[in-house]
Amino acid sequence: MSRDKVGGFTTPEGRSRFDRVYDEGMRLLPRPAEVHDVPTAFGRVRAYRFGEGGGGGAPIVLLHGTGGTSVMWRPNVAALAEKRSVYAIDLLGEAGRSEQTAPIRGAGDQAAWLAAVLEGLDIPAAHLVGVSIGGWMACNQAVRAPERVASIGLLDPINTLARMSLGLILRTIPVVLPLTSGWARPRFLSWIDGQGQTPEDDPVGRVISAGMRDHRAAMPTPAYFTDEELRSIAVPALVLVAGRSAVHDPQRALRRAETLIGDVQAELWPNATHAISGQCADEVNARVLRFVDDVDGRSPGS
Repeated sequence: MSRDKVGGFTTPEGRSRFDRVYDEGMRLLPRPAEVHDVPTAFGRVRAYRFGEGGGGGAPIVLLHGTGGTSVMWRPNVAALAEKRSVYAIDLLGEAGRSEQTAPIRGAGDQAAWLAAVLEGLDIPAAHLVGVSIGGWMACNQAVRAPERVASIGLLDPINTLARMSLGLILRTIPVVLPLTSGWARPRFLSWIDGQGQTPEDDPVGRVISAGMRDHRAAMPTPAYFTDEELRSIAVPALVLVAGRSAVHDPQRALRRAETLIGDVQAELWPNATHAISGQCADEVNARVLRFVDDVDGRSPGS
């Protein structure tokens, strides 16, 4: 990807097609208490707030996987919002309701726009919970701009604790080529989901497929974290590694988390796929809430 590109829809008709699928998916989530469009130096970022903050504690900020948009948190939002204020953010540079206006050239820019969003939402400290690229985003924030980060929850994060698998790289190639993308896209999404579903089987698959078809993303490839960067993380971390993940070596990811992140609770979930947040929603929701309660309980006056 050129470092000077800005993400956007390829045609007005493509935007309309995507919007229909996106709106259908969002209607399946609880009604947001608030909807924010937060300005940053890189574009306007859509954030949905759910829940009324019952139970107190720092809010949870959800960072979705590639192409999933806030729709992908449908299995998680209701349970999390019963206990906390929850924000779901559409990542800048991808299809969704965020609108990129300037190039995002690397990990520093990624941390900068997310820091601006947390500031714009007036969140002094957030529990960042992300899956796949969203997990990378949470880790990147803890490494490069931790000032407003209370903790990070990494759900099978990509290119974070173990490098992207060769199978993932090879299967991505026909997806991005115009002549093969039509047939390769549903096969790729079914493979990475790991549950035998086709993209049309669920709202998230339909949103991802529509975005891949009609939107050209402009996010930099997530830079692999060095040992030193992982050692620098000073906030508590929850790491849930999917044992059946297709995107990396699960055992290596677990070992690096346990070895390099100081304050970490790292677990291998043997039967989980890369779609862990939806596939194991009840268990993930309970584990995340237990973790953030523990983190907040360490602070005087929480």
